[in-house]
Amino acid sequence: MPAFDLVIRHGTVVTAADTMTCDIGIRSGKIVALATELSDAAETLDASEKLVLPGGVDAHCHMDQPMGGDVVMADDFYTATRSAVCGGTTTVIPFACQFKGGSLQDAVDDYHRRATGRAVADYAFHLIVADPTPEVLRHELPALIQSGYTSFKIYMTYDDLKLNDYQLLSVLAVARQEGAFVMVHAENADCIAWMVEQLEAAGQTDPRYHATSRPMVVEREATHRAIALSELVDVPILIVHVSGKEAVEQIRWAQNRGLKIYAETCPQYLFLTEEDLGGEGFAGAKCVCSPPPRDRANQQVIWDSLVNGVFQVFSSDHAPFRYADPQGKQVQGDRTPFPYIPNGIPGIETRLPLLFSEGVGKGRLDLNQFVALTATNPAKLYGLYPRKGAIAIGSDADLVIWDPQRKFTLTNAQLHHNVDYTPYEGMQLTGYPEITLSRGEVVWRQGEMLAIAGRGLFLPCDRSPYARPKVRV
Repeated sequence: MPAFDLVIRHGTVVTAADTMTCDIGIRSGKIVALATELSDAAETLDASEKLVLPGGVDAHCHMDQPMGGDVVMADDFYTATRSAVCGGTTTVIPFACQFKGGSLQDAVDDYHRRATGRAVADYAFHLIVADPTPEVLRHELPALIQSGYTSFKIYMTYDDLKLNDYQLLSVLAVARQEGAFVMVHAENADCIAWMVEQLEAAGQTDPRYHATSRPMVVEREATHRAIALSELVDVPILIVHVSGKEAVEQIRWAQNRGLKIYAETCPQYLFLTEEDLGGEGFAGAKCVCSPPPRDRANQQVIWDSLVNGVFQVFSSDHAPFRYADPQGKQVQGDRTPFPYIPNGIPGIETRLPLLFSEGVGKGRLDLNQFVALTATNPAKLYGLYPRKGAIAIGSDADLVIWDPQRKFTLTNAQLHHNVDYTPYEGMQLTGYPEITLSRGEVVWRQGEMLAIAGRGLFLPCDRSPYARPKVRV
């Protein structure tokens, strides 16, 4: 009987810390050997002249999330995770979103129903706490954290999600007590509401005014306030989808003071600008997301902050809404006023190729930084490491054989999501996944999708090593 189910031979193996040439032996879905020459395998894959990377961990993505009203997300758990593995991502962490008046447990139960039998990739859930009632704070949230839902997101904007400062403090206090890790969407809701009111009164409702309604000051103020609340409660937080210089300055200030403030950014802040919201006709709606893309000078700030360690995570914030669809961006027709355009853009499949081509390929990032930002760090932050995000003995054999020389023009036609556009259409990129393995199974090979719906497993998360330890009582 062969010693290994599969051996990947002669690849350049890259982790967050090391780069080496070796074989990888896989048995029962796990990595069981790393050596210069392994033999006796039931199957082999030759990775000569290729890179072998840990499968990506996309720790901020939305799929099949109930939206309310007439808006529907385009991707369910099958199409979103199919798209993920084709782009080299093998683990996703979307959000089980509580509605005001509803329970967190109901949100989790509903999300399991949506995922079961559909997911191709392995998945965990973040929680979204939108209604922190006494029942939620005292019972539901602690119980769910105990059960493996160890991270949650809170919002400072959006009427159906936002919490006031008292509520934010109350939720942060539960995180401190229970050892949970908190993500914060930092934009000042009242400032945005006032700006929207002024723009609507002036008849300025085209998509480009979405950026006008959310200037950097509203992100800067909310980021500063989130940091202050975190400091008051003495609990670490991560600021999600940071867009530009002013929020970065607040985060760097906090980090330099020794506060446990972490940060994430996304492709839209490296590759789009506010000018993309002003496309011909209604086309700018394709790039409406919050915070909005900034200008080219802020793009450079985000690149610099990826390199110098301000950001620990690079996520897609995949939020899939079709463009030419009355349940998507055109919910009120092809002149939908910007306040009603669903916020978010697709990116789960393009996250890794974009950063590899323009980061590693252009010499901005080295390979180890690329792996850390896209796989290892998110796995560590959210309690999945070393099962995920690692190439190590005992880790899941989630691996990507990457062709670093493949040149291609990015088009929506080659993608596997259920969205009718990509905002990165026509970009010339270099480097793409050739083969993706999930727990030792080839799920994507040279343009062919091989996995079936339902093979993805739910992953309860350990408590984050970056969170405060649970208080013992």
